[in-house]
Amino acid sequence: MFDDKNFTKYLNRHEIDAAVQSLANRINADYEGKQVLLVAVLKGALIFVADLVRLLKVDNEIDFVRLSSYGKARTSSGTVTILKDIQMDIRGKDVLIVEEIIDSGRTLKFLYERLKAAGPNSLEIITLLDKSAKRVVEVPVKYVGKKIDDQFLIGYGLDLEEHCRNLPDIYYLKYPN
Repeated sequence: MFDDKNFTKYLNRHEIDAAVQSLANRINADYEGKQVLLVAVLKGALIFVADLVRLLKVDNEIDFVRLSSYGKARTSSGTVTILKDIQMDIRGKDVLIVEEIIDSGRTLKFLYERLKAAGPNSLEIITLLDKSAKRVVEVPVKYVGKKIDDQFLIGYGLDLEEHCRNLPDIYYLKYPN
């Protein structure tokens, strides 16, 4: 599935690690003495949240949600479906939604509003990559690892039809179909 003739390295593992460390430092400072609940959006954020949680010094819990708005397409359909909901009660908790990339914002807005209605003490969004040029709806993203151009990316959790998530670096598609 991965053809390096069609993809060019966008971020190497060292650059990714530096962005994750920077995000962890900010969270550690902002939530010192508190407990946070990380709600990671599957499947893409799995690798990012695993690396992030190892760098957190604040007490934390992790839960997962799986949403779909893409199917097998490379662009969002605009319709969000819950495939797996969180298991924890978030009332009164400091919650961080962990996403690997934000583009249109539709899926994240849906999740943000849904979790906000559940009564957390605080609710913030953290993303490794912010593709704001594709934003269709605004979402309050507090923590951004890196602002990126409008490119189709794979690697480090980002997939191409469920493949390539395992690549340690992030690549962009040179020749979109």
